[in-house]
Amino acid sequence: MSIRPLDGITVVALEHVIAAPFCTRQLADLGARIIKIERPGGGDFARGYDTQVDGLSSHFVWVNRSKESLTLDLKQDSAIAVLKQLLKTADVFIQNLAPGAAARMGLTAEALQKDNPGLILCAISGYGNDGPYRDKKAYDLLIQSEAGFLSITGTPETPSKAGNSIADIAAGMYAYTNILAALLQRGKTGKGTVIDISMLEALSEWMSFPMYYAYKGANPPSRNGASHATIYPYGPFVAGDGKTVMLGLQNEREWVQFCEIVLENTALAKDERFDKNFKRNEKRGELLEIINSCFAKLTSEQLIARLEKAQIANAHLNDMEGLWKHEQLKARKRWTEVGTPNGQIAALLPPGLNDTYEYRMDPIPSVGQHTDAILKELGLAESEIGSMRASGAI
Repeated sequence: MSIRPLDGITVVALEHVIAAPFCTRQLADLGARIIKIERPGGGDFARGYDTQVDGLSSHFVWVNRSKESLTLDLKQDSAIAVLKQLLKTADVFIQNLAPGAAARMGLTAEALQKDNPGLILCAISGYGNDGPYRDKKAYDLLIQSEAGFLSITGTPETPSKAGNSIADIAAGMYAYTNILAALLQRGKTGKGTVIDISMLEALSEWMSFPMYYAYKGANPPSRNGASHATIYPYGPFVAGDGKTVMLGLQNEREWVQFCEIVLENTALAKDERFDKNFKRNEKRGELLEIINSCFAKLTSEQLIARLEKAQIANAHLNDMEGLWKHEQLKARKRWTEVGTPNGQIAALLPPGLNDTYEYRMDPIPSVGQHTDAILKELGLAESEIGSMRASGAI
């Protein structure tokens, strides 16, 4: 098998739920060894969120393949000692505990890098390790709200959150890229890095377009459901068979094509009410009536055929079943399988085709599955492991 980019890199992850686990799964995909620290008994809270995947949690199976599970009760000295021993030879330590929690356990950069100068430490939190919001509780929906995401998402009447955990995902991806950069930097300097990732800052970066649109107190983008806030027509439209088709126009050339080929209304292309995007945006109601009168006579597939002929961007409004069955994912061979404690499940390969290595797609662990093996690797005797188990430390 070819060498993966992160083969030989060991990551110790004091992680739970989504942001940090999403980061470390990306690192695992590239070959890193991920030692996931979990609570004895129940493990990561996300294990219990639902039972949708053959009895396992949909959240957990998404972000925890290719990891080793080590159970440690970090309220016990023997468990802390094991963690610190692991960190003496690890490359990366990532945690998404509450700010200050790791320091209270003695897991500071000063202490850990004294024994391991090349160690990279990454902390993920809601608001960062300082500032007035440092200790404020932060969940994905709350960060979406603080970052202004809800103010531009939804309908005029109802602010709406994203349907998945975008604040966690944003923070996880910035942790991932910062860790990759730190590994490259360590290769030049030999020294580790301390990384502080804030969910608020990660999602605020993603909000930069609407922030700049509202520059110096200008009106922000309005909430328009699935329609574009400033370009029209751009969004969902219903065909005569009741199915929804998404389409989007980007320029005046496409507007002419849309009128002539899709609507079969050449005169409309020259109508001064709609000959510029800002006019179409201002007169959405009038234009929607014209569009609907045409679309009502077409099935969704007939409409898509016309849009394709006109070279107008379009898409099906897929549900989850449609995504599972998407012909493009199938054609590009994006599906594989991974093992779980309850058997094999389908899994998407990571985004990005490359011609030099295969992604790591190893099983999702059960709680504490690798505890004994890791402790023996550290040199603990059977009697010591037995004592830790008897005390509930593992």
